[in-house]
Amino acid sequence: MTRGYSLEQDLRLLINNPKYSDMEILCEDEKKFYGCRAILAARSEVFDRLLYNGMKETYENKITFPEVNSAGMEIILEYIYTGSIKEESLTKDNIIETFCAADYFQLSDLQDFIMKTLKNTFKKNNNENYSPELLSKFAGKMQFTGDNILLNLLVETVATISLNTIEFGRLSIAGLKYLLSYTYEKETPFATPEYELFRYSVILAAKQVSNDAYKAFMKQLPILEQIKQIENQMQVENENKFIIDHKKVSKELEPLIKFIDFRRIEGQVLTDIIDPLGIISPELILDVYRQKVRSNNDSNINYIRGIPILNCSNYVWDDSECGPKLIIEENGKVVYAQDDLYYRNCVRAKTILENKSIFEWDVIIERDCSASWVGVCASENFNKQIFAGNQPTGWVLGSDGSYSHSNKRIYNYCPSFGSGAKITVHLDMDKRTCAFTVNGTKYPEVPSWDDLPSKLYPVASLCYPGRIRIQPHI
Repeated sequence: MTRGYSLEQDLRLLINNPKYSDMEILCEDEKKFYGCRAILAARSEVFDRLLYNGMKETYENKITFPEVNSAGMEIILEYIYTGSIKEESLTKDNIIETFCAADYFQLSDLQDFIMKTLKNTFKKNNNENYSPELLSKFAGKMQFTGDNILLNLLVETVATISLNTIEFGRLSIAGLKYLLSYTYEKETPFATPEYELFRYSVILAAKQVSNDAYKAFMKQLPILEQIKQIENQMQVENENKFIIDHKKVSKELEPLIKFIDFRRIEGQVLTDIIDPLGIISPELILDVYRQKVRSNNDSNINYIRGIPILNCSNYVWDDSECGPKLIIEENGKVVYAQDDLYYRNCVRAKTILENKSIFEWDVIIERDCSASWVGVCASENFNKQIFAGNQPTGWVLGSDGSYSHSNKRIYNYCPSFGSGAKITVHLDMDKRTCAFTVNGTKYPEVPSWDDLPSKLYPVASLCYPGRIRIQPHI
């Protein structure tokens, strides 16, 4: 491109170009960049103070930044010289370093751009969320502070993911400590039961000790669903001699234990599974027992901290709340329309959605009809033989991308979808709002659905040849 046509393109020629530079910049990993001190000082007050302070940096042609990684410095220089960066320049491998560097050089606009990019990335890649890795990397670089906007975003994002779906190794001990401490006794959305938090913490700590300890505790600590499914609970080997390196694991756990609320764990699980491990002090266990007795077994304490995100395992269609020309099969998982159903009937799920919790479930459009609709409904005055979106007690999203309630239809909420589409419904009963994820892309809360009733059910409306599956959100 001919010079003089674009200021931004011309300035890019100066980035890390020794021909037009008068100083060297050395980074934490000893990588060297070239820069023009006048441009750097004009664009950053931090550079100005360092390069024109009358000290040795004013007269030398070299400056060192032991706190700044070269991956971050590369983006910083691009932003300083041109006033912008390309969104694709930010990757999961450099975004933490770039944010920390932007914080160091007090470039607030760049920090805002990074936050916006990261939020968009999490929304677009709902099925490939790498927030655990970013939280772990951040934890290794920054001291804990509750007012850091990037830390807050990462913790809030990881908190909405069930830890059972995060492979061991993706989240570090330091990252897990951030997650536990930030959400402890706070009203933030959270997806993991407290027992599962304990289990994940123990196994992650054991992994730091030895592979044998990791295998032993994997065996000793079943997931919550296994505890519920196996008769008479798990037959746990509760002799300490069978638990390898339990004292070392207990030592690794110390930074995490104070942020685990054992009152939220069922008493029998404490007695049969946790206490025999020998990694929690008897004083702590005894204190939890006392608290449970005093509060009548904590009947008002939820087993998930904060505002629980409940991914229930019993989402099934209710054959007693089903239109007359709809057929339910596969033990309630699938509903389909008879071949003479030309006007939509509705089917309601059995799951009651209430209390101050966040509910999420998936709906698969196995076969689309003229328009398949999914969402929520109330039980009062709901007619199963009339399209849900035409009723004052129905709130649904259609496969044409519109949403409908009380005979008011708004288009262009999302792109249209058809057979094979996967829709996740996100119902926040704390805020009484609803949002949808369609084929991996999450869309905002439906703006006009901001005062939903206190008790709802999952619902679908379909006609022939529609076929819809409901399942827990994973």
